[in-house]
Amino acid sequence: MAKYGRPQNFWKTLKRLLSYMGKHSFLFFVIMVLVAVSGLANLFGVFMIRPIVNALGEGQSEQAMQGILIMAIIFTCGVLSSLGYTQIMAKAAQEVVKDLRHDLFEKMESLPIKVFDSTSHGDIMSRFTNDIDTVSDALNNSFAMMIQAFIQAVGTLVLLFVLNWRLSLIVSAFYIIMMVYIRISGNTSKKYFSRQQKQLGILNGFVEEMISGQKVVKVFNHEVQNELDFKDKSAALQTVSQKAQSFAQTMVPMVVSLSYVNYAIVTIVGGLMVWNGSMDLGSLASYLVFVRQAAMPINQFTQQSNMLLVAISGAERIFDFMTIPEEKDQGVVTFEYVDGKPMWLHPRRTQPPEYVPVKGEVEFVHVDFGYSAHHPILHDISVLAQPGQKIAFVGATGAGKTTITNLINRFYDIQKGQILLDGIDIQLFAKKDLRRSLGIVLQDTHLFTGTIKDNIRFGKEDASMEEVIQAAKLANAHSFIERLPNGYETIITNDGASLSQGQRQLIAIARTAIIDPPVLILDEATSSIDTRTEKLIEKGMDALMEGRTVFVIAHRLSTIQNADTIVVLEKGRIMEEGSHQQLLQKKGMYYQLHEGMFELS
Repeated sequence: MAKYGRPQNFWKTLKRLLSYMGKHSFLFFVIMVLVAVSGLANLFGVFMIRPIVNALGEGQSEQAMQGILIMAIIFTCGVLSSLGYTQIMAKAAQEVVKDLRHDLFEKMESLPIKVFDSTSHGDIMSRFTNDIDTVSDALNNSFAMMIQAFIQAVGTLVLLFVLNWRLSLIVSAFYIIMMVYIRISGNTSKKYFSRQQKQLGILNGFVEEMISGQKVVKVFNHEVQNELDFKDKSAALQTVSQKAQSFAQTMVPMVVSLSYVNYAIVTIVGGLMVWNGSMDLGSLASYLVFVRQAAMPINQFTQQSNMLLVAISGAERIFDFMTIPEEKDQGVVTFEYVDGKPMWLHPRRTQPPEYVPVKGEVEFVHVDFGYSAHHPILHDISVLAQPGQKIAFVGATGAGKTTITNLINRFYDIQKGQILLDGIDIQLFAKKDLRRSLGIVLQDTHLFTGTIKDNIRFGKEDASMEEVIQAAKLANAHSFIERLPNGYETIITNDGASLSQGQRQLIAIARTAIIDPPVLILDEATSSIDTRTEKLIEKGMDALMEGRTVFVIAHRLSTIQNADTIVVLEKGRIMEEGSHQQLLQKKGMYYQLHEGMFELS
């Protein structure tokens, strides 16, 4: 959803947009030359009316024919130039838009998770759709027109003074009146256009939410209330849009009306000047055509001003997004294979680099964390997961279970304490290499448009077909995939809507299995799978977890009874820790959860 406002820094945004255009400076230089030729051809073609009319008036038909021929050549050059710059402009505009879109996507991929957690996905999407489209429209429609309008406005005024400076004083006065009105009306309309685009963004965001949540809407019979909410938002948009357009639409009619008055006055005064011999007929004929055309470039400016404003607002939103700080990564420890074995390459400042075997030992040492400094989530968390152990976290919603797993892969950085991986502070790891050692199966699966095969090898694009099948078998997904019409080549669209939730989860598990991670995180990975399907994958999951350090978050206590250590969390603190039997013997919070005395909500 787009939330355009009045550009906070028009010239800074324009300068940055021009830098993108500068990457294709040759194309834009050619466009400017052709636009100039087109504009000047129109001016000089009209100016040729003077000698033609005067020659006809004096009976010099040969000179008149020569003038007509020259005029035809001039206008032909103008037409060819117009055809040329419009075609080149289409290419140049798309080159700039392609660069913008590429840089925007590249920036998005470099941002930390907290940006996506705190920013509406619809707002981010609008950068790639609405904002990019406004820039594209402005480049295609406004850039050349603005140059041509400027050339024609200045050129027309100069030639008017050349033909008759006295009459041109009248024209200049009307020019000034037009520009003053455009300035006042433009400033007023800008304010309402800002409100219009903000309301448009709210409405688009609402529609996006309703589209993605249609199942929930229908389950809870919320259609009528949604329609009322939509009407309210639509009415608000209508109100501000009407005000914005009411001011913007007055500019062209007012300029045209003033030009008609100007034309009438100049015609009367010019006729009197020809009558008394202070001006020749050819000059008046040419002059009146120029006066008639004088409003055209001003009209073009007024028509394009709002489009340019919206385009700069869109560009500003794009560039503001590009200034968001990227995910910081000053890590130096990297992941490598040495003689087929995974190793951490740990550079030392005063010693030779050290190779540390990747074992998967994870330790939390007195960790404190909060998504903001004023709202701590975790308090003094200390947990040791030795290689091959299975650590389970249980607790009510909001206890901090998922937050702990988000810290292991450094989606967020802690405020206090340490998290060690194989004895190395994870702050020292290059994030890309750290995440190569982690496999995550989330509660909310996300499958990408493409084949099932491509989705399974999402984290290992060079995986062979044999590896894909092996990973699917490990997750017990192979049998249902084989029953699909095209097997592993079956195309998945709309986040795998044609598959059951359990099947999507099995593919997600296979996607994790293929990267063979030493540390595995299962964030309620079986919460959306029925009991029968869960039994089917238990064997495969056991094989997947074998020899790996595993962190499990689960609501169903039956899925974690075989964990080496169960950590009971409440309000970000560790309340109990031990094996299933040890915790039952304590008869504490875990015992109460197990016996149904407390609920995991």
